Amino acid sequence: MNGILLEKLSIITDEEQEILNGQNKVNRDLYYVSERSSEIDASRVLENGKLIDIRPHTRFIHFPKHTHNYVEFVYMAKGSTTHFVDDEKIVLNEGELLFMNQHATQEIMPAGQNDIAVNFMILPSFFDEAFKMISAENSSLRDFIISCLTKNGSESNYIHFRGTGIVPVENLLENLIWNLLEDEPNRRSINQITMGLLFLSIINHSEKISISEKSYDQQITLETLRYIDTFYKNATLTEFSIQKNLDIYTVSRIIKKQTGKTFKNLLETKRLEQACFLLKNTPLTIEEIAYNVGYENISFFYRLFQKTYGMSPRKFRLSDH
Repeated sequence: MNGILLEKLSIITDEEQEILNGQNKVNRDLYYVSERSSEIDASRVLENGKLIDIRPHTRFIHFPKHTHNYVEFVYMAKGSTTHFVDDEKIVLNEGELLFMNQHATQEIMPAGQNDIAVNFMILPSFFDEAFKMISAENSSLRDFIISCLTKNGSESNYIHFRGTGIVPVENLLENLIWNLLEDEPNRRSINQITMGLLFLSIINHSEKISISEKSYDQQITLETLRYIDTFYKNATLTEFSIQKNLDIYTVSRIIKKQTGKTFKNLLETKRLEQACFLLKNTPLTIEEIAYNVGYENISFFYRLFQKTYGMSPRKFRLSDH
């Protein structure tokens, strides 16, 4: 991380100084909606109508089990911290991100002086612009990841992104932190766009994403979508099932339950998305494109494309889509 930012984030806060002076419990007045509540309230951490804000994670003290009525990201700028999300242990190392939706229960073990984490507190409406940006990328993998972050009753309430050393992600996070620490002009728009770019970068590195170990079906679905995203030209349900040592029926059932679509539907969607990209961005012939995305039967490719988009591949190439 940038040295100036790290220096700002490392300063001992008044709250931390009180802890070092002997305060052995979290100051509930700073966080919780009431003395008896275990829910951290957005109105306490997001002031003056803000949709997003950050604060360095308070070190030297145990945060007991709690919930949030907002979305929280934790970015580990230096060192490490230990979290329990829905009673599942997560060690967050330098450069990693932990995303928690509004339904997660969290507990945090005491961090040392050199363990510098940044907490992003975000109201759901902040994501409107970011989700518009990434909606242009029609992706089943994207849809699945967003559902993990937003869906009530999801099997998994968190995403752990082990993205240490991925420069675009680190740069985008530093930009977000800098804009939120400094009173920069137009920062709301800048931050919303930066968040959209951050999501796109994370989706591009989906192999670094993990979700709850308790959520077996969601983990299998994530791996299926990654497999399709990478090997769409030759991907088959049989091959994936063999790789995972699962029977085809089990994989099919899980995918249908989690996405509402079959493996065949997801594979066709990915192949056609790639065909659209190639039609607009390369001089390849339609026959070459069909072959490159996995269709040797050109007539079948034409019929499928026409049925899906309401026009032939040639008309699509010439259109303003």
